[in-house]
Amino acid sequence: MNNEAITSGKILVIDDDRDVLLAAKLFLKQYVRQVHTETDPRNIPTLMANDRYDVILLDMNFTRDVTSGQEGFHWLGKILDIDPSAIVVLITAFGDIDTAVKAIKTGATDFVIKPWQNEKLLATISAAFSLRSSRLEAAHLRSRQAQLCADLDQPFHDFIGDSPAIRDVFGLIDKVAVTDANVLILGENGTGKELAARAVHRQSNRKDEVFVKVDMGALTESLFESELFGHVKGAFTDAREDRAGRFEIASGGTLFLDEIGNLPLPLQTKLLTVLQSRQVIRIGSNHPRPIDIRLICASNTPPAELVAQHKFREDLLYRINTVEIHLPPLRQRVDDIVLLANHFLNRYSKKYSRSCRGIEPDAISRLRKYHWPGNVRELQHAIERAVILSGADVLQSGDFPLNSAVPQKDGLVFDNYDLDEVEKLIIRRVLDRNAGNISRASEELGLSRAALYRRLQKHGI
Repeated sequence: MNNEAITSGKILVIDDDRDVLLAAKLFLKQYVRQVHTETDPRNIPTLMANDRYDVILLDMNFTRDVTSGQEGFHWLGKILDIDPSAIVVLITAFGDIDTAVKAIKTGATDFVIKPWQNEKLLATISAAFSLRSSRLEAAHLRSRQAQLCADLDQPFHDFIGDSPAIRDVFGLIDKVAVTDANVLILGENGTGKELAARAVHRQSNRKDEVFVKVDMGALTESLFESELFGHVKGAFTDAREDRAGRFEIASGGTLFLDEIGNLPLPLQTKLLTVLQSRQVIRIGSNHPRPIDIRLICASNTPPAELVAQHKFREDLLYRINTVEIHLPPLRQRVDDIVLLANHFLNRYSKKYSRSCRGIEPDAISRLRKYHWPGNVRELQHAIERAVILSGADVLQSGDFPLNSAVPQKDGLVFDNYDLDEVEKLIIRRVLDRNAGNISRASEELGLSRAALYRRLQKHGI
């Protein structure tokens, strides 16, 4: 028996028999740093408020209730209400099996009968101290894990804004986060799809569990099953040990599959099978392992379009998009540019120890007029670069070398600069590129459907 585990500990013994308390104290003080005794259980709340005990020895029967043990169960409940992780060993002179079973089910750690044998009591106390140590270590690890997750998640708190478009997104996240529904997040590159996914996770019932991201576009077909489903030792040449896949690692938490639209059709079938069965089978094994995940997927190409092109399984789309969240491009939330710019300015001023305090009005005007094809990510990089290279306290317009013209795609060339003609040419080209689809064309142009229809009528298109 290793008594080192208890020599630095503290025990509280509660019994209305002073002889029992004296005997316990004389014996246990040889092994435990401190032994506190108490005859009146009504003092338990005060004692626990003023001190922390590794183990509590609690009599089951007091003078008002000699044989039933009900008082002991009552005070056991009080102790666990105060400290759910408390280690309580019940003691009684009437130790039948039914009472012992009930005590354990109620939350006691163990059960001893008096008069006790010293060796048995010491063994019970030693085991109780070991359990207390394990619980404290587990609580410490959970605390460290929570802090680590918070630190890792810190860069993803940039999901901010106050424009109507982004407020709609926030409202939808608030509604869906508290459910376990699968979520599909759509939006252009740089709009913050991962930020939205993490926001859903942080507001969900799984917020204290792990968030696992998988970039589907970066997975080769040969690595897909191993990375997502895991493998057992010897399953293939480099499988030197058993390894859990991302599904198992994420079990209990959230699994985020980024760029789901890049997944080849054969792999989509395997993914669908796992999502339907809620279990995975590691490569080289026949043993199914149950999983419990909240699935969030993201794509910059709407999977519905890929379904129409026979590049994405329709049944998989139904499985992953219980709720769709569409992230607006930055050009549709111009009112958020100043808020985001100042947010990034504060962050990078601290990171690079710069004294940048603000952005001059001309520079702000330039940022607002820019098209931002790279969306929020491009704005973030522009602010970071300006903070690094500028020596001024206030960022100037010249600190942002932006191309203010809308990027010319598909060799689009203007014969003249008449605004009506330019607008008409752009609308025609975007409609052609989107096969006449008004919804996709209006999104690419940064217009509402109604606004695009008005322009179509204006130009006779």
